[in-house]
Amino acid sequence: MKSRHTGLTHLKHSARYSLKGLKAAWRNEEAFRQELILCALLLPFAWWIGESHIEWLLLVGSILIVLMVELLNSAVECAIDRIGPEFHELSGRAKDMGSAAVMLGLIFAGLTWGTLLYDKLFG
Repeated sequence: MKSRHTGLTHLKHSARYSLKGLKAAWRNEEAFRQELILCALLLPFAWWIGESHIEWLLLVGSILIVLMVELLNSAVECAIDRIGPEFHELSGRAKDMGSAAVMLGLIFAGLTWGTLLYDKLFG
């Protein structure tokens, strides 16, 4: 079925759904809250560590990637939990893969911040 909203109306509705998703993640997902707080704490340091626009973008982008992947992981978990509480190998695999994606995002962010901070302090 085609959406009845187009143009600015579509944009307005999409923004509202996105904000609703962020609020739901904040209310229901401990990991998202922790990562968002860490993001808020790290963000000011990106201005100090990043010596170019590209470095700043890498620092900020790496923590936004963690938040994006966490949201997707939470969405997968919600969908799996909606199907039913009983264990199923594929459900467990999907949740484990989502968790692995978050871990890779965290590793990327840690490497990015660690490398640029090292260069700032010792380079």
